[in-house]
Amino acid sequence: MGRWIDRSDFSPKEFARFNERLADNLSAFRTLLDRQNFGMGERSYGAELELYITDKLGQPLALNRTLLDDLQDPHLTLELNQFNLEYNLDPILDSNKPFSELSETMKKALSEISSAAQAYDARVLPIGILPTLQKQHVGMDAITDIPRYHALARALRDRRGSDFHIHISGQDELDLSWQDVTLEGANTSFQYHYRVNPDEFASSFNVAQLVTPLVLALGANSPLFFGQRLWHETRIALFKQSVDCRMDEPLSKRLPARVFFGHGWVRQDIYELFAENVYLFEPLMPICSSENNHQLALAGEVPPLDELRLHQGSVWSWNRPIYDPVGDGHLRIEVRSLPAGPSVDNMIANAALMTGLIEGLKPHIDKILPGIPFRYAEHNFYRAAKHGLDAKLLWPEPAEGALKELPVVDILDSMIVIAEEGLQRINIAESEISYYLGIIRDGLAARMNGARWQLNMYEKLSWQCDQTQTLVELVDRYYRNTMSHKPVHEWSEQL
Repeated sequence: MGRWIDRSDFSPKEFARFNERLADNLSAFRTLLDRQNFGMGERSYGAELELYITDKLGQPLALNRTLLDDLQDPHLTLELNQFNLEYNLDPILDSNKPFSELSETMKKALSEISSAAQAYDARVLPIGILPTLQKQHVGMDAITDIPRYHALARALRDRRGSDFHIHISGQDELDLSWQDVTLEGANTSFQYHYRVNPDEFASSFNVAQLVTPLVLALGANSPLFFGQRLWHETRIALFKQSVDCRMDEPLSKRLPARVFFGHGWVRQDIYELFAENVYLFEPLMPICSSENNHQLALAGEVPPLDELRLHQGSVWSWNRPIYDPVGDGHLRIEVRSLPAGPSVDNMIANAALMTGLIEGLKPHIDKILPGIPFRYAEHNFYRAAKHGLDAKLLWPEPAEGALKELPVVDILDSMIVIAEEGLQRINIAESEISYYLGIIRDGLAARMNGARWQLNMYEKLSWQCDQTQTLVELVDRYYRNTMSHKPVHEWSEQL
């Protein structure tokens, strides 16, 4: 999106032209998907890691452009707010140890970015929401000064026509109005990309939707925002509300939000998800290319579909379908709901679990789905985000022909063997399976994830310090543990 957006003002004629181009893109995409052997190829595993930049007291620092300029690393990109950076990992292609390779790359990147930050007495931190973040740290003065973020901020604000309303209730309650979209930048994520062949996309994506609540509950790492104890994965509620451009009136609220879990199980292929986003959501930034996509598709070439991919980037589904025209073109699932942190190996273990479950459940998903209407999968997603490892989810039991409410930890316990079988099916090395699913098993046995560690530490520290110092101490301890690269169930909770 950053290559195309160089301004924030658009005319009605430009929006009309963009809509025409979207229709042409969809037609070309259908032609491409119908081509024999399109997108078939070796598996790939990739990720994006978003980071906070802080000082040594855990306060956010507006240093993203400075670090980007110092490092001159093409893997780094600027995020919405000036205290965030994103590192884009090169994809791992058809390896039997992809998760170890991703882990080593992430650890090396963290080390290099941390070394650059030290010149400014700064730190970089993978954490879903920075506990020390306060209202004075966000707002339009915090936004990264590049055209695409100004365009996005203006487009969402103009469509809403009023302040964004944030209301999140957990152990504490937050209720506020905010003038701009910069609260979205309070969220940092670990976004995992998994390439799938087009003929398996529907079954793979449906499994991903089904099991995302499980992995989200295990990976929750964002329990504190503006000093309030909210959801175990507060990012889910905050992201949705911070960019919700629907007006506060009953008719508008019945329209779909631009941040969403999904609208139903995929019936045939990826096309319906792209078409759905075109039909349901107005464009925000109508930048048109000059490519004749349909002609390219008919000629047997791979069209860029610039408008369709740009539009897709302004609609935020928690599992995002990806079309990438690089090479001969391919499809991916981008898992967007997982937070950054708490440790590199925790993030990679969650990716391994997600991959194993996709591959392990894929052959059986058509028998499972009749037992869980999609609205219950969506319900599970928000339960998992709110309660983390304490969540109870509705889960299908095909053998018993019943939908049961079960503790998420029990469901996860029963799913590990399926994930193991799935990873074996795609020839992942046994040492890889043992190590990363071992982290999952041990974390479950300890009933520990990043959210629980933060909440436990917050409670203990609050007996000795005021809230400000409690949050500073918590972030300092979190940082030191993160840089040790130990999984969170091995982190000390001693004061």
